[in-house]
Amino acid sequence: MSRYRGPRLRITRRLGDLPGLTRKAAKRSNPPGQHGNARRKRSEYAIRLEEKQKLRFNYGISERQLVRYVKKARAMEGSTGTNLLKLLESRLDNICFRLGFGPTIPGARQLVNHGHITVNGKPLDIASYQCKTGDLIAVRERKASKKLAEANIEFPGLANVPPHLELEKSKMTAKVTGKCEREWVAIEINELLVVEYYSRKV
Repeated sequence: MSRYRGPRLRITRRLGDLPGLTRKAAKRSNPPGQHGNARRKRSEYAIRLEEKQKLRFNYGISERQLVRYVKKARAMEGSTGTNLLKLLESRLDNICFRLGFGPTIPGARQLVNHGHITVNGKPLDIASYQCKTGDLIAVRERKASKKLAEANIEFPGLANVPPHLELEKSKMTAKVTGKCEREWVAIEINELLVVEYYSRKV
């Protein structure tokens, strides 16, 4: 299943607020579709599927990528759910979003893909790059790059930069000082349900 490129508000109406997907708020609160207003009892599978879809759409990753992250999180020490969130939060496109360089995760991914971001002084166009402690992330010293990032950083989507990132706003640089703690994950999610969803599949 490829990356979603359809209407974003349709997704937020169905799954709830996803800060990484869009800044806009839907005018209607009910789910989309003919039966959006119908009160239907959801199965346990449907609840787990919804939580999994929240992760997929918020971070803008494909099903295959999410399966890989779950396998990787399972192989690490500690809680699989927390490890999964830490892996997703460590993606370069997500870190650029959290720093305010991009308005949303898709917007930050475009900055990365178009070569506007450097990691440790070298241009890097791989959005899924796992940022490590000590990595220095910066906007390239080009007029076009600076202009794009400055326009976004004026109105950051999330008010506070998480404590594992040290941002120097004037220089448009940031340092990764550790892993994102669970309480600083922007999306409201029950990661245990995601792990349960994949426990039968992976």
